[in-house]
Amino acid sequence: MTEILSLVLATMVGLSLGLIGSGGSILTVPILVYVMGINPVLATAYSLFIVGATSLVGGIQSATQKRVDFKTVFIFGIPSIAAVYATRMWLVPLIPNELFTVGSLVITKSIALMLLFAVVMIAASISMIRPGKKEAPDEDTPMVYNYPMILLEGLVVGMLTGLVGAGGGFLIIPALVILARMPMKLAVGTSLFIIAAKSLIGFIGDLQGNQVIEWKLLLEFMGFAVAGIFIGILLSKKIPGEKLKKSFGWFVLVMGFYIIIKEIFFPGGGGH
Repeated sequence: MTEILSLVLATMVGLSLGLIGSGGSILTVPILVYVMGINPVLATAYSLFIVGATSLVGGIQSATQKRVDFKTVFIFGIPSIAAVYATRMWLVPLIPNELFTVGSLVITKSIALMLLFAVVMIAASISMIRPGKKEAPDEDTPMVYNYPMILLEGLVVGMLTGLVGAGGGFLIIPALVILARMPMKLAVGTSLFIIAAKSLIGFIGDLQGNQVIEWKLLLEFMGFAVAGIFIGILLSKKIPGEKLKKSFGWFVLVMGFYIIIKEIFFPGGGGH
């Protein structure tokens, strides 16, 4: 039953990426930790592979529709990829297994990563729930590259991706729209390529460590997520994106607070 539920939820991961261009990792890490009982540190590594591979499929589909700006993929992607690789390769292994104690609660590396992930989820949910700004540029607006800001955002998103295994689409898309004056549809396609590149390279950083990777589980999960992204792309033509994004945002908000409550008051479950 757990395996069937996990694969159904894996399809939901792809569905969210196909429908709204983000949210894949927001679902992947909690599914791996709470449903499949995988340790949070390993779950963030698995999430990088699953979200990276699924985003690559979506990115290729966007590229065939000329909805990817490859110049921005390089400007944003290179510092982001460097940051995620360095974080997975050197920073995550340096974090001690026990960080500090608050009363009787011992904050371990696993709990800290899940709490950080919950904060990211809440930030993502707020950006989804808030009504979208109407001043997004249209298809004919010339793009203006704010290179220092795009490079800095790339570094920050890369480090966050490395720590919590989140693709960061909810950070990348607004950055591209605001900093590069990029049309929304182009920003979504470009974001998928950036997510794919940095997530998969971050996962390579994990392969060079001493993690034991369950490839069968990973490939099964990824297969269902890829199926989900195709279903999501088809459904996106029929369901209003803004309405769906807001509903998903409320779900993510509840999940974020659930993780905080569970990790602080009921630690020890879900693969810790």
